[in-house]
Amino acid sequence: MTDLAHNPPPSAAAGDRLEALSAVLLERGLVDDKTLERARRVSGETGQRLDSVLTQLGLVSERGLAEALAAFLGLPLVAADRYPETPLLVDRLKARFLRKVHALPIAVEADRLVLAMADPLDQFTRTAVAAATGRKVAIEIALPIELDAALNRLYPDAEGAHPEPAAGGNDEPLEEDAERLKDLASEAPVIRLVNQMIARAVETQASDIHIEPFEDRLRVRYRYDGVLHEAEAPATRLTAAITSRIKIMARLDIAERRLPQDGRLKLAVRGQEVDFRVSTVPSLYGETVVLRVLDRTAVEFDYAKLGLPPKVTADLQRLLDLPNGMVLVTGPTGSGKTTTLYTGLLNLNSIARKIVTVEDPIEFQLTGINQIQVKPQIGLDFANLLRSILRQDPDVIMIGEIRDLETAQIAVQASLTGHLVLSTLHTNSAAATVTRLRDMGLEDYLITAVIKGVLAQRLVRRLCPHCKRPAEAPPEMIERFGLARRTTARPIMLHHAVGCPQCRGTGYRGRQAIAELLVPNDEIERLIFARADHSAIERAAIAGGMHSMFDAGIDAALDGITTVEEVVRSIRAEG
Repeated sequence: MTDLAHNPPPSAAAGDRLEALSAVLLERGLVDDKTLERARRVSGETGQRLDSVLTQLGLVSERGLAEALAAFLGLPLVAADRYPETPLLVDRLKARFLRKVHALPIAVEADRLVLAMADPLDQFTRTAVAAATGRKVAIEIALPIELDAALNRLYPDAEGAHPEPAAGGNDEPLEEDAERLKDLASEAPVIRLVNQMIARAVETQASDIHIEPFEDRLRVRYRYDGVLHEAEAPATRLTAAITSRIKIMARLDIAERRLPQDGRLKLAVRGQEVDFRVSTVPSLYGETVVLRVLDRTAVEFDYAKLGLPPKVTADLQRLLDLPNGMVLVTGPTGSGKTTTLYTGLLNLNSIARKIVTVEDPIEFQLTGINQIQVKPQIGLDFANLLRSILRQDPDVIMIGEIRDLETAQIAVQASLTGHLVLSTLHTNSAAATVTRLRDMGLEDYLITAVIKGVLAQRLVRRLCPHCKRPAEAPPEMIERFGLARRTTARPIMLHHAVGCPQCRGTGYRGRQAIAELLVPNDEIERLIFARADHSAIERAAIAGGMHSMFDAGIDAALDGITTVEEVVRSIRAEG
């Protein structure tokens, strides 16, 4: 939960309470006997408290431990919006003391003080606060990351806070050397703060953490279901320390702040190994840092879980069973293209097939599949790697992305010589893939010879099942989107987002794919040779039986999975 290593060893009574807490953790399924025994062993060797060991090793999440403590002690958890707007009892409780004991007064009543504590078993702090204020103290259990954010907001200039490093802008002298940055990043509060930010992202199933420095503040945002949400941020003075800590964890050069850098790090969170992709880019007031969460346990490689309808799934699997040719998955960044391809690869994976992937970067490690990381800085690009891979006689090749003519030509050559080639492309629709390849410089006869199918997809947010609300569709919407011909249900009902604690007040929880699968037929091939535009090709595909991505989205809205507004937003945003 918090840095409890500095607390004195627990008394016999406290030890009994920790053992009782262990039973609660077992009952709630947060740990098993083997995990608990491991933590006890580490606790005995280091002298740290058992609950501290559990969180520091990533065996139990901070939220899970806080909820278990709340159930065990019969105390409430502090809601994020319960922290005060201004500091309380500043004449009696100093910021330095509150930071040290990791506690904060959140409400003052006539003869009672409500104290938020990360460690509710700390009797000394409770007694000291009662003596200093002359009030009885009621305890509520705080999540450390929320408590730290409140302390930083309420006491930004408190004694004992970190000295403010230079902003590190591009036009300022680089006053801190590497050793100074290492010292800043190695301080326990900074380490705890960064670990808490990362743990929060994993626990709340965020896909990215964005850390962005500005002149007067440090902004931290988490991306949920494709949309960014701002979180309470640390003090601006911690910008260089937080950035340096992340760069150290990702094995990046902390002294290099003028150039972008990319790296990876692996941490144990909730007892699971989670990978993170780290990107730093210099900006006006420091370095912008983005951590992409690559949590294999949160990603399910299953077509049904992705939301692809059975017909699209069956047709796509039939294409992937072909001995040669090219199958492409298209869409904007973050539309789930790689996840779809990984799902297909896992279905193809067998002893009888050699599968090789060329990726930049490798997002998830797939057992039994040969994955190769592109490294352009040493000349190891897509094109060069593909030439070498072809000499190894693979059956299936996945190319992370076709970005240029050279890569496209080698991929086409591979598919013509008996290989099944899978790849992604950035286009707005399946039909636009043809014109994109043509614009790259690929000849029409090669496009018709190798393209077996193109899947275009988007991710739309799913309505939260706990709070979505049905309502009769207005006549204007029925007419505009032709809803009457899409369903036999009367009246026509659509669901709307409301918002509740389960979905962080957004009304949406999770995402699913909406897709269209274009399989070239004789008419489409004729249009390609006639150099028709993507609109003509799309009309021919729909006439040939393709269910368009927009229609798939409207069907999902009629099924109560998402909203019409969300479908329009996701498609028109890239259209």
